[in-house]
Amino acid sequence: MAVIDMHSHFFPAMDAAYRARAEVEGLPWIRDTGGGKGFIMQGGTEFRPVDDVLWDPARRVEALDAQGIDLQILCATPIMFGYGRPAAEARDLAQRFNDEALAFCGYAPHRMKPLAQVPLQDIDMACAEVSRAMATGHLGVQIGNHMGMRNLDDEGLLTFLTHCAEVGAAVLIHPWDMMARERMPKYMLPWLVAMPAETQLSILSLILSGAFERLPKSLRICFGHGGGSFAFLLGRVENAWKYRDIVRADCPHPPSTYVDRFFVDSAVFDPRALSLLIDVMGEDRVLLGSDHPFPLGEQDIGSLVLGHEGLSGAQKAKILSGNAKAFLNL
Repeated sequence: MAVIDMHSHFFPAMDAAYRARAEVEGLPWIRDTGGGKGFIMQGGTEFRPVDDVLWDPARRVEALDAQGIDLQILCATPIMFGYGRPAAEARDLAQRFNDEALAFCGYAPHRMKPLAQVPLQDIDMACAEVSRAMATGHLGVQIGNHMGMRNLDDEGLLTFLTHCAEVGAAVLIHPWDMMARERMPKYMLPWLVAMPAETQLSILSLILSGAFERLPKSLRICFGHGGGSFAFLLGRVENAWKYRDIVRADCPHPPSTYVDRFFVDSAVFDPRALSLLIDVMGEDRVLLGSDHPFPLGEQDIGSLVLGHEGLSGAQKAKILSGNAKAFLNL
């Protein structure tokens, strides 16, 4: 049974000149500490300890072999986005990282393929870069789930999503810059509480605003981390839509009718949660996604799907690779 992991991250090692500049200017970079270990750095500050499978393509392929992954889709680690920097600088960084992603995947092009990043703070630049990236070999783009105070229903972001549909770019929405961090200083609570909420917010911003009525149906868009809390809370949203006119003011159809407009990945870590996700989204809308190689990702990639006693062989085949082929237009 073929296995395609459509949600994983990488971070290029970059050259010495970039690393020297990054340390001075507060840019993200990798500090290799030896023995297969290192840190994602932000300027001179340690951001996160990481292993060399994040930046070494040979080690990544070894990991894919060990896990039995036929193809893995790689995208930027969100600290690479650069959304807080001037747009022209973010564009230049995106172009450099996107070219590095192609080089990384070029080590084993049948095993690894990239999604691009864009300077989302400038929609014209973002559209131009996703077009350039698609022309050079990217399968699509990963973007953060919001831009400052602008959610996905922002007119500029809808323009960008429409452009992605027009150029055939698959779009992975990844939560970042999580809400209410000041109330969650310990225990990785922003990743455990706010990250699912951010993704729920992203999905509902498209549904309740009526954005899906305006976006092309050809748009292929996927929300990572199992769609956050969306599947579990859809009943609450549906109930609110029925009984409160302010909820349905811009949304002409029940929220549940829009689940055929987007995909989610399978990174939910519990067979009961996966059962609910498939029941809500449908077996054609769930893709294998691991968040590899980070500790909060699925450590034995695909084991949740493969070991699920309630799924048929045909359902497992769809989630493990068939749906990803449709989403990525492979």
